[in-house]
Amino acid sequence: MKNLRNLFFASLAIVTLTVACDDDFLLKEPQASLSGPALANADGVEGKLVSAYRTLQGYGMSGGGTWYYSTWAWIFGAISSDNALKGTDAGDQPEHSFIESYDFNTFNVHNRDKWRSGYWGVARANDVINSVAEAEDIDAGRAAQIIGEAKFIRGWQHFEMQKMYRTPKYVGEANFSLEDLEASKVPNTGKIWAQIEQDFSDAASALPSTQSEVGRASSWAAKAYLAKAKIYQSDWSGALPILEDIINNGGFTLVEKFEDNYLVATRNNSESIFEIQYAISSSNDNSSNKEIGLAHPYISPWGCCGFLQAPQDLVDFFQTDANGLPLLDESWKTNHITNPTGANIGEAIGDPRVDPRLDHTVGRPNILYKNHHIMQVDYIRDLTYAGPYFSKKHVAEPEGFGIGGWGNLTANNFRIMRLGHVLLWAAEAAVETGDLEKARGYVNRLRARAANPSGFQEGATQGATRPEYTLTGAPAANYVIGEYTAPWTDAATARKAVRYESRLETAMEGNRFFDLQRWGTQSQVLNEYLSRESRYRIYLQGKSFTAPKNQFYPIPTYAIDRSFSDGEPTLTQDPNY
Repeated sequence: MKNLRNLFFASLAIVTLTVACDDDFLLKEPQASLSGPALANADGVEGKLVSAYRTLQGYGMSGGGTWYYSTWAWIFGAISSDNALKGTDAGDQPEHSFIESYDFNTFNVHNRDKWRSGYWGVARANDVINSVAEAEDIDAGRAAQIIGEAKFIRGWQHFEMQKMYRTPKYVGEANFSLEDLEASKVPNTGKIWAQIEQDFSDAASALPSTQSEVGRASSWAAKAYLAKAKIYQSDWSGALPILEDIINNGGFTLVEKFEDNYLVATRNNSESIFEIQYAISSSNDNSSNKEIGLAHPYISPWGCCGFLQAPQDLVDFFQTDANGLPLLDESWKTNHITNPTGANIGEAIGDPRVDPRLDHTVGRPNILYKNHHIMQVDYIRDLTYAGPYFSKKHVAEPEGFGIGGWGNLTANNFRIMRLGHVLLWAAEAAVETGDLEKARGYVNRLRARAANPSGFQEGATQGATRPEYTLTGAPAANYVIGEYTAPWTDAATARKAVRYESRLETAMEGNRFFDLQRWGTQSQVLNEYLSRESRYRIYLQGKSFTAPKNQFYPIPTYAIDRSFSDGEPTLTQDPNY
């Protein structure tokens, strides 16, 4: 322990957890670094555990911008999909552009830092596990729980690596060293799902069902991630009982309004199973949500930076039929509901029927945007480059943003695991195990919540100045949504309906690329998307998704170079690169 590095102390007092929901606890500055012996006690181990939780925020992990290794993967899981565009302008952050156009090169710094931050997070978790044995003043019960929380974090970080890379490596407490935080000489020999599942299973057994401090993992959070790992392996029969246990016995309920999953005011709500915690202060931005630092509209009060726009393809996808159901016949692909070009770009064509979740997911012209302004194309940095629509879920309402020297940072948590996700996975598993009616019931629970009129985006009229507006008391658009009333008797149609619902419910949350990955539909979906969207986003012309190469990201050259031992690399590159 004598060589414990400052990496492990940068956030011992900048805590990612809240105590009694008091965000002030998040805002304390670290006072000093500690030596190894000073941490060989209960307080030291608890501090290391907090530091391990800090890695879920991503902040300070690699020296680069936090968005490089974003928890919610808006670079790696959104702009690489049909759900999002890089946005801003052509010259800003070209590394994003490579990812957006499926040029997954081995030297991309964002990819490098995703790998590096993931394994640094693993290192912090492993150090916690090893340190428990050295601290003589920790009782057995608390020691078991600390190890459970550390294994949850370790499983979470390895899960991220397995999503990203075809053959990542697994680093446990036995092959971890403080002298080599990335365990650079540990080889990658194949999938690591078995180890990930074991970590989440161990965590579920060790952790309580509820925690007194929000932000700490519970047994339910560990079970949800265990089920998610099984879903990613298409282990439907293994996942479904776990998911149903969470649904029936976890005590979680859908929030009344869909938007409540994305507001600062409704953090840590009844639907939330696990959230990444953030806080703000007028004097300190160290515990704020820096993952969204680039992903704000290009207008005051943000003033930067214009990343993470929405494509025409996604906007059109939210169309509904006369019964309020998604257009499973795929007619949305050829029927625009808003103008993709021209003088009225972004404006609605007529009075189209749309799913109400659209205007909580995408910012559109003439629709109120999180109580800031009625959105117009002045939200866009370069209208000709990435079009007239902006992402919306992650942006905080006026009361929850604006700190430090970068006024677009927020206190908004990221709901990384919620009951809505569990219901979607349960619906998938039910379809694949032959219970189509159970799947329909799970999907309808989400659609019933989305149909709550009190959750519709309210209309507004422009006032005398840009920030001024008056609410109309009526819906902002023609929101038409209904439940599936007819029984599902065809597995293929049921599967399509569930997958459509997944996109409607979770668009712009960073899941889409990886959903397509596990469904085996990346090539078809993304190449069709490129064909449609490149009509308006000319920089996408001639681009294509290539399978199997683009199914996963390459192991960074940086990691390969660090793995050399006796003149040979320990890590093996994805053979598709």
